Amino acid sequence: MSNHNKMKAVGLMKNLSFSDDNVLKDFELAIPKPWAHDLLVKVAAVSVNPVDAKVRSLKDKVEKESKVLGYDAVGIVTAVGDATRYYKPGDRVFYAGDITRQGSNSEYQLVDERIVGPAPSKLSNSEAAAMPLISLTAWEALFERLGISLAKDNSEKTLLIIGGSGSVGAIATQMAARLAGLKVVVTASKRGAIEWCVSQGAAHVVNHHDDIQQQISTLGYKGADYILCCSHTDQHFDAMCDIIKPQGKICCIVDNVKPLPLNKLKPKSASLVWEFMFTRAMFKTPDMIEQRHILSEVSRLLDEGILKSVLADAYRPINAKNLLAAHQVIENGELMGKLVLEDWL
Repeated sequence: MSNHNKMKAVGLMKNLSFSDDNVLKDFELAIPKPWAHDLLVKVAAVSVNPVDAKVRSLKDKVEKESKVLGYDAVGIVTAVGDATRYYKPGDRVFYAGDITRQGSNSEYQLVDERIVGPAPSKLSNSEAAAMPLISLTAWEALFERLGISLAKDNSEKTLLIIGGSGSVGAIATQMAARLAGLKVVVTASKRGAIEWCVSQGAAHVVNHHDDIQQQISTLGYKGADYILCCSHTDQHFDAMCDIIKPQGKICCIVDNVKPLPLNKLKPKSASLVWEFMFTRAMFKTPDMIEQRHILSEVSRLLDEGILKSVLADAYRPINAKNLLAAHQVIENGELMGKLVLEDWL
């Protein structure tokens, strides 16, 4: 850093496709000061998610100030606001951040302590940074939006995950199979996806380019009690309506492009719910501290080896060139597992 009040960061002024040379830039910003519930975290590693590329590529948007992307991070607390209760300087933490604030692709970041968890002590920075956003998304989808109980015997219940080879699908498979005891059937089509999905805990893998309902029926399932759709909501909606059992629940995490014919769910009294991990932080909901609780539990489960990090690869250091390379891999759509960037030069 050029002086002790400045920090390195990577961001953009215009939101562009990665073919544009100016899309991501290295620059310096003032180190922010924490207030109220904020922690100031010295960022050690960040992961790249599809939402990073989506926010970056929003057409025709010019930022008033340099926009720092990045949501997942692991790092050390260096200062705290005057209303903080749970963390102190020196604590190692991980979190998925807040889409309404500056992101994690900076040496220091402000984050509300109510959406922060203690980083798993047995995982490296890269292994830990891969996990917060996908873990929060999967946990909220399964155990809050779909209402799957961790206290009941779910061995006769079936969960269908559409897009099971993605990172959310992978950790949701782990959680549903290992924590809730569900039979998990996933759809996938990438090369090597069957082995990957089975290693996460899937009982069966079917191809979503073929008739999903027919494949599930051939396996002996009479539909699914729950469906988690992590890919192409519009494309799979009719199939989901056919596959969901009467009074079942469907949760989607990907926007639909066209209006969904919701009346197809009425004869079955089936529910459609949405999961958006940023909701609690975005609206400062009264229960936003639930994300701290979830991340604390995920951290424990990772340390105990019950859940496994889905880290695929780590690039060093954190800079515009490496971030752009990671965005290109994400947009290619073939990656299984998470890409992480670690360390600042």
